[in-house]
Order: sequence, then C-alpha cells, then structure tokens
Amino acid sequence: MADIFELFKKISTDETTKSLGNVEYIVVGLGNPEKVYERTRHNAGFMAIDAIASRLGVRLDRAKFSALVGEAVIADKRVLLMKPQTSMNLSGNAVIEAARFYKIEPQNIVVLSDDITLDVGRLRVRRKGTHGGHNGLRSIEARLSSQEYQRIKIGVGAKPHPDYDLVNWVLGNFSSEDMNILGESFNRLYDGLCKILSGDTEGAMQICNAK
Repeated sequence: MADIFELFKKISTDETTKSLGNVEYIVVGLGNPEKVYERTRHNAGFMAIDAIASRLGVRLDRAKFSALVGEAVIADKRVLLMKPQTSMNLSGNAVIEAARFYKIEPQNIVVLSDDITLDVGRLRVRRKGTHGGHNGLRSIEARLSSQEYQRIKIGVGAKPHPDYDLVNWVLGNFSSEDMNILGESFNRLYDGLCKILSGDTEGAMQICNAK
C-alpha cells in the first residue's frame, strides 16, 4: 500500500513539474500580504491580479517563491500569476526566485502596481523605466538588476494636499466608490495584459493609457 501512495505522490510531482516548466511569462501583483492592508491603495496590484485570477477561474493558493502563485493561460501563453508574501519593499525577492527557476528574462515579467500620480482607475502601460520612488518596483529593479520589465500602473489618486503624509495615504483604504471604479478599470487592464503577452505593448498602451 505504501508503494502505491509513493507512486501517486511521484505522478503528482511529475505532472506539476511538467506543467510549471512551460511558464513563459510572470505576472506579478504588488501589495502587502497582511489582511489589514487588503483594501488599501498600496494593494491595488493585489486587487488587480485577484480580479484576473477570478476571471480565469484560477486560484492563487500555492505557496512558492515567497509568494502565493497560480498558473493560467492568457493570450495562448502559459503565465505564472504571483502575489509576493514579503513586505512591499522586498517584493523583488519573490520575483527573482521565480524568474531564475523558470529562466524568465525581465522583458517577460509584467508588474501590476499602484501609482499616486494617476487618478483612481486610470491605467498606464510602460515597457520599461525607473521605479519612480515605488518601493516594490525599487526592490524588483534591484533584484533583477534591470529596468527592462514591463509594468501596468494602476491609478490610486494623489494625496489630498502636499503636506499629507504619503505613507498614511497609500496605506489608507479606498472608498466604496473608488473600489467600484477600480473594478471597472480591471477589465481594461486585462485586455491590455492580453496585448502585452501577445507581443503588442503598443496595443496595450492604446487600450490602457487613454483617458
């Protein structure tokens, strides 16, 4: 009986390894894993990737690479969806683990992150660029030693006035109205992501960057 159980275990492991070996892209949503931050502006990336997973019927429930992960097929590409379970400023640790395991180049990594320079629900696709002061992107850039990863920025709105503490703003909760606006924007974000994974980043910009 023990031999049968070992055989089932080996088959399960072999199938998982075979499936994961075909990953072509990594899509990372940024956020803080603690439940208290669930509805905060800094967790817009988590919200976006959860919306994508829900749309595709995928569960991000496997703990791997210091993250919660799940596989999906998007635009005919096998994609690893990730929610790093480190603090925001260590997000790059999870990304580099997965990138090394699957031998994924930075150009095949798409990061979804919040952006305070954009109104709530506005999106902006970037093929590459600096971290712009975002600690999650700063960590990813440092660990990849590259600015060549792609990103979709999700507007969370600017501080109400210049003296407002930035940390308090990004760790503050969205209003119900803003959550509705975000939910609608995630449909466009998904369409833009499909374009990126199809190799048409310009097409993604046309979908996402317009007002």
